[in-house]
Amino acid sequence: MNYLTQIHEAARFLKNLCPDPVENLIILGTGLGKLGDQIDINLEIDYSDIPHFPISTVETHSGKLLIGTLAGKPVIAMRGRFHYYEGYSMQQLTFPVRVLKHLGVKRMFVSNASGGLNPDQAVGDVMILTDHINLLPDNPLRGENPPEFGPRFPDMSDAYSSRLVEMALQIARENGFNIHTGVYAAVSGPNLETPAEYRFIRIIGADAVGMSTVPEVIVARQSNMEVFGISAITDLGVPGKIHKITLDDVVAAAAKAEPILSKILLELIKRV
Repeated sequence: MNYLTQIHEAARFLKNLCPDPVENLIILGTGLGKLGDQIDINLEIDYSDIPHFPISTVETHSGKLLIGTLAGKPVIAMRGRFHYYEGYSMQQLTFPVRVLKHLGVKRMFVSNASGGLNPDQAVGDVMILTDHINLLPDNPLRGENPPEFGPRFPDMSDAYSSRLVEMALQIARENGFNIHTGVYAAVSGPNLETPAEYRFIRIIGADAVGMSTVPEVIVARQSNMEVFGISAITDLGVPGKIHKITLDDVVAAAAKAEPILSKILLELIKRV
């Protein structure tokens, strides 16, 4: 069965459960799933029940699709995402974005945990993404490009909506939040970076580095979705501030950032 047929089968399955269009998609990253608790859930679906859907293998990703309302707006939330390091192809890990486009999604709000490279950042800070650098070894658009996917060569000059970035900064100002903006670099993982790799990624222009987000953003932009991205800074790759960390450290730091991140996403969805 080809990829396009799999997308259509998964979309039909979800449309039978949720026939009304939903314009807002939220992808909840590592340790950042509590925003899902604020959703008035109408339907909760295990990824394993959706035809052809990948399955989350990372312990901090529960693997559930939530459909309901947040701030009075219909939303779909992915509680858990997929990563290249799990062994999935780029087409597999972006499969949900392709499928959910068929449910009427027009905007994607994506969060992640990342390593801070900017000396002004501290663990537990929040960074709004304004751009990205793709250091992953493959691209989700490689291969066949059916017309319904969008243009073969999508423009990425406004990958992260400047409109939504400015709205988020206004929300931060209104709430007295100290928020960073910057460039996110995506690497394959799953190992963390060496000090030399941190220096290299900083030199080429990144403010934070992580192992997700960029493939979904590329596919979302090809699909003409408006995108907003936000990172919790969970560790530092700044010279003199690099320490050994564990997954527990990452989760704890993400939890520290979560209230600010959730407030910004909640208010953004309320205002779009």
